[in-house]
Amino acid sequence: MSIFPNFLRSVLLASLLSFVAPLLLIGAGLTGCSLIGFLPVFQGIGHSGEYQILQFLATFGSGCPLRGFLVIGTTFALVGALFDTYAYCHSSRWS
Repeated sequence: MSIFPNFLRSVLLASLLSFVAPLLLIGAGLTGCSLIGFLPVFQGIGHSGEYQILQFLATFGSGCPLRGFLVIGTTFALVGALFDTYAYCHSSRWS
C-alpha cells in the first residue's frame, strides 16, 4: 500500500486546521470587542478595538479587511502544510 494517501490526508488536515485557527482567533477578538462595545462604560474601548483589528486586516488585504482575513488564513495554511511536510520527511528518514 502506498504511503501517499496518508501523507496527502495529513497535509490537507494540517492545512485546514492551520487555516481555521487564526480566523477563529481574529473572529473571537472582533466578537469580544463587539460585546464589550455593548456596555456603556466600555463602549469606547470596544469600538476602538474593533477599529484597530479591522485596520490590521485591511493592511494585509490592500484596504479590504475581508481580503486581509483570507490572506492571513491562506498564509497560515501554507506554513502548516510546509511544517507537516517537513515533519513527515524528517520522521520517515529516521524510522
